[in-house]
Amino acid sequence: MYSIGELSRRTGVKVPTIRYYEQMGLIAAPDRSEGNQRRYERAELERLTFIRHARDLGFPIEAIRELLALSGHPDEPCERADHIAREQLVEVREKIARLQKLEHELDRIVAHCGNHTVGDCYVIRALSDHGLCDNEH
Repeated sequence: MYSIGELSRRTGVKVPTIRYYEQMGLIAAPDRSEGNQRRYERAELERLTFIRHARDLGFPIEAIRELLALSGHPDEPCERADHIAREQLVEVREKIARLQKLEHELDRIVAHCGNHTVGDCYVIRALSDHGLCDNEH
């Protein structure tokens, strides 16, 4: 049995986040000790580790909920899990493309920098006038 603090230390998930996952139904509300302390089993530790890893990979809560449900049926085909992972990969690639556009634009803006006064600062002007940007970002 683990206290919420021990569960947090072992998984790297903050206590308020653990409580949030309980409220969202991703992990079951634990039994409580006589002192009203939450007491978690090994299964919750493993489930929370799964959730943490999925969140680190950027999966949204609903996808994690579905993956957790799928994990409860080990003899079923894994096509749906594969599909969820492929959707996440597409999302990550789209985010990378957006971030690369932002990187390019920031690099371009910074390249205009010099030892000017704030009144002549290209960064301030570019942030004030979206028309000075090279592309939509």
